[in-house]
Amino acid sequence: MKILYICTHNRCRSILSEAITNHVAGDRIVAKSAGSQPSGAVHPLSIQFLKEADISVVGLQSQSWDEFEDFKPDVVVTVCDAAAQETCPVWFGDSIKVHWGLADPSKIEGSEEEKAQGFRACIAQIIERVNTLIPIAEKDLTASALKSELAKLGAQ
Repeated sequence: MKILYICTHNRCRSILSEAITNHVAGDRIVAKSAGSQPSGAVHPLSIQFLKEADISVVGLQSQSWDEFEDFKPDVVVTVCDAAAQETCPVWFGDSIKVHWGLADPSKIEGSEEEKAQGFRACIAQIIERVNTLIPIAEKDLTASALKSELAKLGAQ
């Protein structure tokens, strides 16, 4: 299964989702991330807390969804509410589209410990979703059954 995680600026939640999915799922799922208006830089705390969780940050970059026309994802997952409301490029075609809203830890204004807790909680939520996603990815589901199963993950 191939997944493209979308967040408007592709600097935090979608980056975390890409890295964690590839780490946890191994070769069972290939994940990439992109944004409609990429910031051009990965949030430094995303890198810091991925490293803290012993998850590779090699190759992570903020990039436009226009760069993924040839990727042909099976599933496009929006992780921020703004991206969920955007019109996706036509080339997403038959990709299943689901929304898995995640709170944005990069928006936390507080102590360093509060920011750390926000990133750790977001990472834990993504890990939980990916662990639930793996057996779904291994099934031979119809498109509608797959969409239904994926939508349940977003409601967690």
